Amino acid sequence: MNVTNDRFKDRQLQIEDYLQMVSTESKEYAEVSACQRIAENNRIITDFQTDGLLEKVLQPTNLNNVYKKVKSNKGAGGVDGRNVDELLPFLRDNQMELIQQLKDGKYKPNPVRRVEIPKETKGEFRKLGVPTVVDRVF
Repeated sequence: MNVTNDRFKDRQLQIEDYLQMVSTESKEYAEVSACQRIAENNRIITDFQTDGLLEKVLQPTNLNNVYKKVKSNKGAGGVDGRNVDELLPFLRDNQMELIQQLKDGKYKPNPVRRVEIPKETKGEFRKLGVPTVVDRVF
């Protein structure tokens, strides 16, 4: 293994052993894979794993389960003001349009309503984002 004497400031790759300088403070080496191999294999694995994933997500049984989960959580409404009780009639009227927008990549979620929730410590608040009930389903 050949190591240069000047030791680069950031990281140094040793091609023959695939060793890489972890950090300048620790002065230790860790094994890494070749980036080209990772990218090539990752593309194949990703295509295999995501093939038909959107169709599986948008199956009626899956959407019904999601609706039931959103309904059982009884969360507050988002910026559109629609609550969980108004969700079922809206989905009955607009479900096919929303599914088609998702398949075409044209679905745009609404802005998230910002709510401050008090922490256990007095005077401190935690910011919480509340999406619309439709966006929780889709």
